[in-house]
Amino acid sequence: MNSGFSIYHNLLIKASAKKVFDAISLPEHLNNWWSLKSSGEPKSGTIYNLNFTDAYNWYGQVSEVKENESFFIQMTDADDDWNPTTFGFAMEEKENGTYVRFSHTGWPEENDHLKHSSFCWAILLNGLKNYVEKGIIIPFEERA
Repeated sequence: MNSGFSIYHNLLIKASAKKVFDAISLPEHLNNWWSLKSSGEPKSGTIYNLNFTDAYNWYGQVSEVKENESFFIQMTDADDDWNPTTFGFAMEEKENGTYVRFSHTGWPEENDHLKHSSFCWAILLNGLKNYVEKGIIIPFEERA
């Protein structure tokens, strides 16, 4: 586990763990709630390209994946604050949906960027919930 500071958010998504897993791990779904365009596949060691703009064209490596249970990416080429971090999702299917435990760990310092990223993750995770539950796609320019 990374040392440093961390972001945590928990939420319930009223859908199967498979539907949530697909939404957080498959590029065609990531692009509907988070990235502008992305590539990669949910297999351990795979490199994901997470493109938000030309200036924010980041890469990370899958550090943990268990189908319909967990998906984590360790950043490998991003900005200085994100580079040492790992973000991801642990999921547990319940009777009324899938309980998602999101974490973004290993921040080097508790600075304004960490706090802004925490706020953005909360908004984006709400977008993920609305995407999975209701099929709502927020245009990229209107995301956090």
